[in-house]
Amino acid sequence: MKKLWSKTQGEESDISRLIHEFTAGEDRHWDLRLAEFDIRGSIAHVNMLAKTGLISEEDRRVLLPEMEALLEKVKAGEFSIEEGMEDVHSQVEFLLTEKLGESGKKIHAARSRNDQVLVDMKLYLKSELLAIHQMVQEFATLLLELSEKNKEVLLPGYTHYQVAMPSSFGLWFASWSECLAEDLWNVHAAVKLIDKNPLGSAAGYGSSFPIDREMTTKELGFSDLHWNVVNAQMSRGRSEKAMAVAMSALAFTLGKMSQDMVLYLSQNFAFVRFPDTYTTGSSIMPHKKNPDVFELIRARCNRLINLPNQLSLIQANLSSGYHRDWQLFKEALFPAIDDIKACFQMATEMMKAIEVQDNLTGNELYRYLFTVEAVNQKVLDGFSFREAYREVGMDVEAGKFEWNEALNHTHQGSIGNLRNEEIVRQLREVRDAIGQIQNLESLGPEGPSDILSRSK
Repeated sequence: MKKLWSKTQGEESDISRLIHEFTAGEDRHWDLRLAEFDIRGSIAHVNMLAKTGLISEEDRRVLLPEMEALLEKVKAGEFSIEEGMEDVHSQVEFLLTEKLGESGKKIHAARSRNDQVLVDMKLYLKSELLAIHQMVQEFATLLLELSEKNKEVLLPGYTHYQVAMPSSFGLWFASWSECLAEDLWNVHAAVKLIDKNPLGSAAGYGSSFPIDREMTTKELGFSDLHWNVVNAQMSRGRSEKAMAVAMSALAFTLGKMSQDMVLYLSQNFAFVRFPDTYTTGSSIMPHKKNPDVFELIRARCNRLINLPNQLSLIQANLSSGYHRDWQLFKEALFPAIDDIKACFQMATEMMKAIEVQDNLTGNELYRYLFTVEAVNQKVLDGFSFREAYREVGMDVEAGKFEWNEALNHTHQGSIGNLRNEEIVRQLREVRDAIGQIQNLESLGPEGPSDILSRSK
């Protein structure tokens, strides 16, 4: 077994191998995701070591091309962590030492695996948060386009699963977009918390080497550094938890929307339709068009909602300083990142193909949607609210209520006055706030487009 911390060269015992297998766990598998960021961290570290005179300029000159070559192998999918290697840090140092000899052995000076892991995780989580942010922005923009396209189509509104009041598809689509705009502030908070450089904190107590931590902060693109080295180490767990909270909030919204879609697709509601290829069938019932995609989005989102609690319990009651418990975060967090991205990808593809049903409120089932409209009209005609409510209620009880689908909702955010441009503003605000932390180029296109013009 190749271990950075090994002090002997002798044959490994059976118990040593068993302990290695238990403690390494799935790190070799998950650490492949961190390879790019580990090498980037090492490049910045080597540049700093050379500047401060801790390694020679000649060492830096031979190390950098080899690390850049490893980075290209990672990007090409040609990098692997060998059997028996403990983690990505061991693999990178082993390859450099194998190729360069003594120069390769110098890259670990003035750092620990603790701050290496912290750097790798922070760079990786930040990259994934920015990718998730972009996916959510695109999905929220699509919802606003659907809102504008279908703003005149009425939709029955429900409370307690009972027919309640008239809504519209314009209102329904836009509601989820604004929810997501609000949820993205959790992403902003996570990026802000994560975007601090821990490199140089070593095992959590700093180093006697004369290192330059501000230099590596700039080279790695962090907005700030963890000034206190103990606090840098304590950011382990807090960073992952912040990301989990952000993903949990997004999952809560997307899962709730998916539940609506499952209901709306059923024959009892039949509010929306999808092409056959977007649904699944039954092995014995030829009429079935099952909403499997939305059911699985719902299930995955429910699992994601629990993620912050899962991470909290792993690190509950840990004292300050490093603990190996944190290693288990990877096997909980990394698949969750895949899940949230897959859910938004599938939800986006599904919504691109959605067809809404027109003339829903003309159905006798929905005649009582308009009782509130009748009450309000009586109030406008001079009745007190309680008297109007009583008269309409008596008509309902007597089976004499007649409904009128004409609506006159004019206040901001209502059926007749969606104000979707304000939701566009909210999406842009959170995008710009994240852009103040990171370069706007890393966030992709210029935020939500002009929804009103694109949807016409």
